[in-house]
Amino acid sequence: MAGGIIAYPTETFYGLCVNPFNADAVQALYRLKGRPSSSPMPLIIGGISMIRFVAKELPPQAVKLMKRFWPGPLTIVLKAADSLPASVTAGTGTIGVRLPGCPSARRFSNALGFPITSTSANPSGEKPPVTAEEVAGYFNGSISLLIDGGRLKGTAGSTIIDATGDTLKLIREGEIPSSEIF
Repeated sequence: MAGGIIAYPTETFYGLCVNPFNADAVQALYRLKGRPSSSPMPLIIGGISMIRFVAKELPPQAVKLMKRFWPGPLTIVLKAADSLPASVTAGTGTIGVRLPGCPSARRFSNALGFPITSTSANPSGEKPPVTAEEVAGYFNGSISLLIDGGRLKGTAGSTIIDATGDTLKLIREGEIPSSEIF
């Protein structure tokens, strides 16, 4: 994965991944999606041990969320490791991280040996895809590899919680209701 863009299944939608430590690949992903460079790029980890590659610290409230909801559709925003390119964090100094409930997405990250980006496999503003055919329709010939995981359930996407401050903040209501988190 020298810099190519790969589409793969998660527990909600198909995602696009690149190596987040390859700034050129990250920029190519932003261009492909038409994603504003002011929007941080979320990451998937293959196992909890990978969090050390992307986060500076793990606040106690984040650890509680991880123990309760991971693996699953919860993205936790943490202070980003200095090793992540600014393009991944959009200059925010924070990074959204998820340990997905989808075993194949975890295996994929583990096989690569590093966290991967996890943005939906659609042009910005378009409907997230639930089939490989939809991904191909969006990006025919523009991605390096498409992993077909069949039809996905296409639910609300992951819930996003900011755990960088003294209190947790809801950024996006998703598959896990915020009432379960708070």
